[in-house]
Amino acid sequence: MLTILGFVMIAAFLVLIMMKKMSPMAALVLIPALFCVLVGQGAHLGDYVLKGIGDLAPTAAMLMFAIIYFGVMIDVGLFDPIVRGILKFCKADPVRVVVGTALLAAIVSLDGDGSTTFMITVSALYPLYKRLKMSLVVMTGVAATANGVMNTLPWGGPTARAATALKLDAGDIFVPMIPALAVGLVAVFALAYVLGRRERKRLGVLTLDDTLGDTRPVTGTVPEKEAEQVLVGAGTGATGGTPAGTRRTTGGTPAGTRRTTGGADTGADDAPAAGSGEQADEDDGLQVLDPQRATLRPKLYWFNAALTLALLTLLIMQTLPIPVLFLIGAALALTVNFPHMKDQKARVAAHAENVLNVSGMVFAAAVFTGVLTGTGMVEHMARWLVSGVPDALGPHMGIVTGVLSIPLTYFMSNDGFYFGIVPILAEAGAAHGVAPIEIARASLVGQALHMSSPLVPAVYVLVGMAKVEFGDHTKFTVKWAALTSLVVLCAGVLFGII
Repeated sequence: MLTILGFVMIAAFLVLIMMKKMSPMAALVLIPALFCVLVGQGAHLGDYVLKGIGDLAPTAAMLMFAIIYFGVMIDVGLFDPIVRGILKFCKADPVRVVVGTALLAAIVSLDGDGSTTFMITVSALYPLYKRLKMSLVVMTGVAATANGVMNTLPWGGPTARAATALKLDAGDIFVPMIPALAVGLVAVFALAYVLGRRERKRLGVLTLDDTLGDTRPVTGTVPEKEAEQVLVGAGTGATGGTPAGTRRTTGGTPAGTRRTTGGADTGADDAPAAGSGEQADEDDGLQVLDPQRATLRPKLYWFNAALTLALLTLLIMQTLPIPVLFLIGAALALTVNFPHMKDQKARVAAHAENVLNVSGMVFAAAVFTGVLTGTGMVEHMARWLVSGVPDALGPHMGIVTGVLSIPLTYFMSNDGFYFGIVPILAEAGAAHGVAPIEIARASLVGQALHMSSPLVPAVYVLVGMAKVEFGDHTKFTVKWAALTSLVVLCAGVLFGII
């Protein structure tokens, strides 16, 4: 019964948020509370919730101060050179923009922290996606999938957990998996290229004029020298519903008319009405990268770069707990860059919305995980799945583990999967002569999908900063992330790793 109710609870949660019948925060709280009562353990709901909150409180604290720290670094211009480099590569071509998203997310993922990756990626590319009117779920989907593949780095978490659970060396698990993970990363770039082509077909090839901030949809191919773009402070005003200094033309068509691509009317109005929510949202996003913004601190650039490098180094070395590192880092960043109390309060207030949204979602997720674990539903679900493996597949437990890791790491926390399920899979494999090291490697396969799980706090940073509904992100991303995980699994089998 617990097995069935567990699957029904998860299905109800996913259906309701994807159909937008409930907000993710409400669904994460109310649905598990209801099912806790249904399984007859309503009297223990408080204990389960407090246990879940206690487990996730350090994560919530880490995200809170990480958002403030990286928010300040973005405010003062630390990442502007990276943004300029990515924008120079993108050249306003949707294909390059999406591929650039995958590239930036993969590079920043080297620090091993998903929330950091998403904050930097979204802050850098959100204004460009808004300017070009590209799909924001493409950005969140590609960034999450790229980060999921890179999340298998030994300091990213899953590999270390697998090594600890099975008493193995993390290097012995990860190093042989590098070829398969490299194939998975190539698959992400291929996915980005395909999605970029779809966006190019929908929007046409665009150019951004580097002096006026013009945006011109163009039919056909644009010479590279005409597709230059720079970091401009657009979105500082509106005239007739169009941002100041912005013109949108298609074959001589006046600005404000419907955009056409290849002569076909897309049916989308080019410029929203002045004062509309969409226009205001676009303006806010474009101002994030304004090179004239008052918060820039060019004289402190190298201090901020050194502070960030030191912070990431200490994070990788695990010198102190991550929440403590970000707490100290945020305090230093605020004090040095904004020595006046008034300015410090203004910077904290500027990022308060993101802090509140993310920390609120983390504590709401604590209710879901607390009930799922406390009632025993997650354990029953996992054992049911493992017991359903036919004996004939026993010698292929590596492949079975890889396949099971895809849904299990989506519906469970990494701790629950690696410390609760992987040892069971390893025992089943050992009975058929499958080495624990093979089970450990196979258990990494599902990470591409795991990073879009509603139980991963970092994903709320991603969708919150990108202003994307979690349900929309889920519907778009799950299929592509699952496909990427299967590519990693197939590559592992072909290379003889799994």
